[in-house]
Amino acid sequence: MDSLKFGTFIPPIHPIRENPSLCIERDIQLVESMDSWGYDEAWFGEHHSAGTELYSSPELMILAAHYRTKRIKLGTGVSSLPYHHPLIFADRFIQLHHMTQGRAMLGVGPGALVSDAKMMGIETKKQRDMMEESLGDILKLFNGEVVTNKTDWYELKEARLQMKPYANEKIEVVTASMMSPSGPRAAGKYGTGLMSMSATAAPALNVAGTNWDIACDTASNYGHSMDRGSWRMIGMVHVAETRQKAIEDVQFGLEEWIQYFEDVAVIPMVPKDRRSDPVSHLIESGMAAIGTPDDVIKQIETLWNSSNGGFGSFLITDHNWAPFDLKLKSYEMVARYVFPYFKQLNSQREQSNEWVRSSQKDFKASHEEATKQQIDRFNENQKVNKVVTL
Repeated sequence: MDSLKFGTFIPPIHPIRENPSLCIERDIQLVESMDSWGYDEAWFGEHHSAGTELYSSPELMILAAHYRTKRIKLGTGVSSLPYHHPLIFADRFIQLHHMTQGRAMLGVGPGALVSDAKMMGIETKKQRDMMEESLGDILKLFNGEVVTNKTDWYELKEARLQMKPYANEKIEVVTASMMSPSGPRAAGKYGTGLMSMSATAAPALNVAGTNWDIACDTASNYGHSMDRGSWRMIGMVHVAETRQKAIEDVQFGLEEWIQYFEDVAVIPMVPKDRRSDPVSHLIESGMAAIGTPDDVIKQIETLWNSSNGGFGSFLITDHNWAPFDLKLKSYEMVARYVFPYFKQLNSQREQSNEWVRSSQKDFKASHEEATKQQIDRFNENQKVNKVVTL
């Protein structure tokens, strides 16, 4: 676990009553703060309808964040490939990879909101197949291949990119997965990493290990191998000094978040019979760690055990349950108290502290002996000085 990475997944979820310009700016400020606290990565979503998930271009968010941060990696979380011609998409992303000096990562998916697909005349049932068709050709283009391919929704004729990735580095690509095996199969087929969305929800948690096995088996059939280090698990977190304080914090935006997923995303997060106390349901079901850093540690350990071997990164869903200042404090507390636990950041400090404590008796004796020696030497010098004076 000492190599576990941490980051955020920003859909985003912003209340419609707020100023959209400021919503976007605060998200960039969040990533700036995360960069200073040592987080490893941030992922920005792509959506085109419903007024809440504001980013139509995660690439623009990546570029804006790049120029205001130093080291954190930045990804599309995720790009909806059926909405883009693969040549144009790959060409733009190569440019982004250069402009971010290799910090840009590519997350791909079929598209989440049915309303987005409807506006483009795309049949929802075809989106997964469209994503896989596009992904296969995009990866070939990234690899410098000349691609000719015709599908029922795009055509490539001797298509090629003008540039290699930045510094000839391999672009990190991950495929989104919910609960079905389609995401893991695509990741295995094309040799990408895996991003498990809503990983802490019981249905997803129960199939995490199985889905990884599916990805590995598929990868083997296509001549690839899966790397657990490129597996991202996404969970929900808000922490404060006490659990009660954390519960109070999330009253700010939790109800709107629940309503959005019920009415728009059509993914009920809280059963109707638990709506009177949604926080208790989220905590008891394990879906969210609302409490202290210790609760986050337990959540990650549960995910780790369910994965049957571990994963590479834990991403915090940025849900805006709490006011912005308290949300920032939550992220900072995770960096202060959760990072050290998993990354073993304090192991040598602890060893040094224990060594000093266990040797305290000897150190005290040595100190007292040295002090006595100095006192005796001083007294002896005083006697000599008196004799000389006489």
